[in-house]
Amino acid sequence: MEISLVRGDIAQQDADAIVNAANNHLWMGAGVAGAIKRAGGREIEDEAVAKGPIPIGEAAVTGAGRLRARYVIHAAVMGRDLRTDADKIRQATQNSLRRADELALNSIAFPALGTGVGGFSLEECARIMLDVVHEHSGSGTSLERVVFVLYDEPAYRAFERVWRSSQGAATG
Repeated sequence: MEISLVRGDIAQQDADAIVNAANNHLWMGAGVAGAIKRAGGREIEDEAVAKGPIPIGEAAVTGAGRLRARYVIHAAVMGRDLRTDADKIRQATQNSLRRADELALNSIAFPALGTGVGGFSLEECARIMLDVVHEHSGSGTSLERVVFVLYDEPAYRAFERVWRSSQGAATG
């Protein structure tokens, strides 16, 4: 499985699915969700809200409206309080990967879950999400490509630092 980091807008990614950092009621407000809704259309939110609420840590799939992606996977990393933690991010990442496998997808793009509105540490998020993806890569997944799409330079650098240190640990 190829894992890569890019700096940019997740709503513009060319992947089978993009992941939305969602609340468990699946309404799409600011941050990643707002960008996805603006680019893909309100029908994404309408379909998502109809599937909610879901347990925090779960993930629901909708169509992708006008996006390049075929699907949006809504990873519920927080509840109405808009707070998150390591376990919620780990579970939401795992469940997003499971939804991708259930759909036999080849590629998925993730944002830094829970680090915007949720206020979670970028470096800790990177550690958790990269660990989960590495674990999943050994499980007979349909995924061939996982892209972490980081919106700004601090997020990109945090993920790059953690990714480089994990590469060094894996090879050394």
